[in-house]
Amino acid sequence: MYIIKIKGKAKIPDYIQIRDDAFTLLAYCRADRPERELEKRGFIEHIDKIKLLIEELPFGKMSKLEL
Repeated sequence: MYIIKIKGKAKIPDYIQIRDDAFTLLAYCRADRPERELEKRGFIEHIDKIKLLIEELPFGKMSKLEL
């Protein structure tokens, strides 16, 4: 899986995308509040790890997500 952090502009907040190996969108949520969307998408046990990764992730750079 892959994760990318997208920079928002003006009133639009920063977002993250989580994609599978075929680059199909699995989750799309705000970078500052990802918990609810990640729970709905089945990433409950990985929320803490993903939140830490979001903080370190640079904007616009796709990274491999190892869960």
